[in-house]
Amino acid sequence: MTSRATTRRTVLFTAAALTTGCGSDDGGDGGMSTATPEITGTAPGTPRTPETPASPKSPEAGGTTPATPPVSPGERLASTSEIPVGGGKVITKAKVVVTQPKAGEFKAFSAICTHQGCTVDKVADGTIDCPCHGSKYRIADGTVAAGPAPRPLPPERITVSGDTITLA
Repeated sequence: MTSRATTRRTVLFTAAALTTGCGSDDGGDGGMSTATPEITGTAPGTPRTPETPASPKSPEAGGTTPATPPVSPGERLASTSEIPVGGGKVITKAKVVVTQPKAGEFKAFSAICTHQGCTVDKVADGTIDCPCHGSKYRIADGTVAAGPAPRPLPPERITVSGDTITLA
């Protein structure tokens, strides 16, 4: 039986792999969870980074979602005056986007992008926009206006009573 000396390089490489949770080089997950963000290829010795930067608090950046209680059904989301005609508002706490495509017509959709789960961040020029990879959704029905999103934003149920918009 032959003995093999452990080199400093082997120890450092192993420590780096364990610390960063790197997968295998063959594109598999190396036994790691698929929740790890997709990493682009890099030259040996080059730090590996996500394809696009993510917010430090976003789950895709390895952070945690801020500790805010979720919005319960019946809880107020916004007043009708806060939702502009032809626009909308992202209610981050509820992970909902409320839009007003036409005067007096209010719609609501999930604020979670169907591409990779980022939270959309604005409503502008008739679309709901995701900051991560540029997906855009139409404010009237949540359908994809620009990819890479593979499917529409799921609708959310809301109730409009007087001036108040609540989660149904």
